[in-house]
Amino acid sequence: MTYKIMIVDDEPANLRTLERLFRPDYQVVIAASGAEALALLEQHDVALLISDQRMPAMTGIELMMKTVTIRPQMVKLLLTGYTDVTAIIDALNSGLVYQYLTKPWNNNDLRTTVSRALKHYESMKAKHILGMENQRLRERLKEISDLASEGLPMASAQEELAVTQPEPEVYELLG
Repeated sequence: MTYKIMIVDDEPANLRTLERLFRPDYQVVIAASGAEALALLEQHDVALLISDQRMPAMTGIELMMKTVTIRPQMVKLLLTGYTDVTAIIDALNSGLVYQYLTKPWNNNDLRTTVSRALKHYESMKAKHILGMENQRLRERLKEISDLASEGLPMASAQEELAVTQPEPEVYELLG
């Protein structure tokens, strides 16, 4: 399966470099701003987002917070040359960011991180699908239970027992 990854950075050189790095293995979507990234996410089923933290108008973390409603299973990597420690720790602790990476990056390390992040994406996606299926089954079980209880008149314990106990003639036929 070829994954679609999005790279967001306001520096064109970084966009070109990262696109060239990942294009052989993935479908790459690039955006030069948070607003452009949000518009593209409406059109593309992206598995992984790599975003720069420091960008004009919208930081990487702000972008990631806005993507949760659009692509909830998408895994997010934060890439920055600056250390805004408090924001990064908050994003990591909240589960918003899968991993924080520093500039300049090592290409091999970045490829490995992306590979691991996509495995995480697959497990999150499977968990989400299982959760949806469990919810569907719970709803169906409730429907069946409701139908069964509607079809049975309220009876005393003796009447219920009589319904579950076969008549003596049945024993003779079974015997």
